[in-house]
Amino acid sequence: MRALRHLNKYFFKYKYRLLVGVIITVIARFFAIAVPKFVGDSVDIVEQYINNSVTDIEVVKEKLILNILFILGSVLITAFFTFLMRQTFIVVSRFIEADLKNEIFRQYQQLSVNFYKKNRTGDLMNRISEDVSKVRMYLGPALMYSINTITLFVVVISYMFSIAPQLTLYTIAPLPILSIAIYKLSVSIHKRSTLVQQFLSKLTTYTQESFSGISVIKAYGLEEQTQERFSKLANTSKDKHIDLVKVQALFFPMMILLIGVSNLLVIFIGGNQFVNGTIKDFGIIVEFIMFVNMLTWPVATVGWVTSIIQQAEASQVRINEFLNEKPEIVNTVSSHTPIEGNIVFKNVSFTYEDTSITALKNISFEAKKGETIAIIGKTGSGKSTILNLIGRSYDVIQGDILINNTPLKSMNLEELRKNMGYVPQDSFLFSDTIKNNIKFGKEEATDQEVYEAAKSASVHKNIINFKEGYETVLGERGITLSGGQKQRVSIARAIIKDPTILLFDDCLSAVDTETEEQILHNLNKISKNKTAFIVTHRVSTAKNTDKIIVLEDGQIIQQGTHNQLITIEGYYKNLYLKQLSEKEN
Repeated sequence: MRALRHLNKYFFKYKYRLLVGVIITVIARFFAIAVPKFVGDSVDIVEQYINNSVTDIEVVKEKLILNILFILGSVLITAFFTFLMRQTFIVVSRFIEADLKNEIFRQYQQLSVNFYKKNRTGDLMNRISEDVSKVRMYLGPALMYSINTITLFVVVISYMFSIAPQLTLYTIAPLPILSIAIYKLSVSIHKRSTLVQQFLSKLTTYTQESFSGISVIKAYGLEEQTQERFSKLANTSKDKHIDLVKVQALFFPMMILLIGVSNLLVIFIGGNQFVNGTIKDFGIIVEFIMFVNMLTWPVATVGWVTSIIQQAEASQVRINEFLNEKPEIVNTVSSHTPIEGNIVFKNVSFTYEDTSITALKNISFEAKKGETIAIIGKTGSGKSTILNLIGRSYDVIQGDILINNTPLKSMNLEELRKNMGYVPQDSFLFSDTIKNNIKFGKEEATDQEVYEAAKSASVHKNIINFKEGYETVLGERGITLSGGQKQRVSIARAIIKDPTILLFDDCLSAVDTETEEQILHNLNKISKNKTAFIVTHRVSTAKNTDKIIVLEDGQIIQQGTHNQLITIEGYYKNLYLKQLSEKEN
């Protein structure tokens, strides 16, 4: 149970609630054992009447009625405290479940982009949902029944020893066999539970990817092949579940068998002791039979609880794998670090860890506050990497990036990103209203600010033509909108933030030339006193910027203004002439 030690901090957090739960459980069990005692007394009084030890029928009736009232009272009190017990432990388990999910989600947000390249979304989702649900069963029902069982065993067996020690020893004789069987089965359950959760993650990942890529699947007519692959995964997952259930299914028959053996021992040995006079009251045998059957469910739950704990252990191991993951990008500064927008790259080189591709090789340039820098180059030349490094999605391996003459790593990370407006190449929108997607850049923004940002991104007219306007709820990943509309909503989201640094990663590729010119004209007004970087493949986008950087194979091959570069033979001039020719045609 090493992995489950991670949860000890939550037990400590809710220690007082749990302590109250333990006290309630003890009270409930004490009242529970009163029932067999009163039943035993009732049997004894009837036996005494039959043997003529007591001859007054009214005394017998009075004693029986009194015992019935005591039994009824004990049952009601036990039921009430059992209800409180369940409320206490189950509610605490829900609190801890919420805390654990928050901890995992917080960790997910802290982990770097590189982590998400290595792990699939479906697996991440499964660990924060299915695995946490397995752990919650340990925190709630397993803990509750464990305390309940231990309390009941201590109380019942102590009482049994006090009235018939020898018979008690015979009664609990099967328990060591039970313990050994539980241990053997637990090992097997742990192994099979781990496999079940692993295959469930694979199934979740495949399902999530299939739904996200449903348009591609339909376009290529791959529904049947996709269904076949899903069926194989589902059947494999089913087989792993069945393997687990087969082992779990051994518990309850074994428990019932051992309880049955205990009952036989009570009847046979207890009966002999009564005949021999070792046990004087027949009611004691009745009490023991009731006690043994009272222990039936708690003993049966030992197997169930063990199974839950083993599954929780397997799930917590998977959760801990990610919780123990150290973020590659960490905030090393808590103090205020002003962001003014002067950015310098000094001999920067960068290689992606997952692919070992060197994206940048000894890059050096400077962007002054208020300048707009265009970055042009072929696919894979390292354009997006420059933006990722400025936003510290990755840290540089060689060289330095300075903002206001301060190394990027020496700046407050939260403050850095709050002062950046980033529009990615693949515009991501949330399944929310258009207004809320724009306000994602500035939560407290007024409606008027939202409209102005949308106008600057040349998407306002499109939005007001929708039936619900700005209240239109988008499909997953913004599927309701066209590619160009998604890009422009993303631009509005960056603009409304009013950041010091603007990063546009080829975010105008899906809009027409006329709309592009409108947006660029608006951006020129907005980006005054801001440092802006625009990654593009179009000369029309780059020509009005203050500086153009041309990349090839991760190196700067040309640098200057539009007017300077079109007079120099090289990549930029060739691209300019090619696109000019295409426009004229």
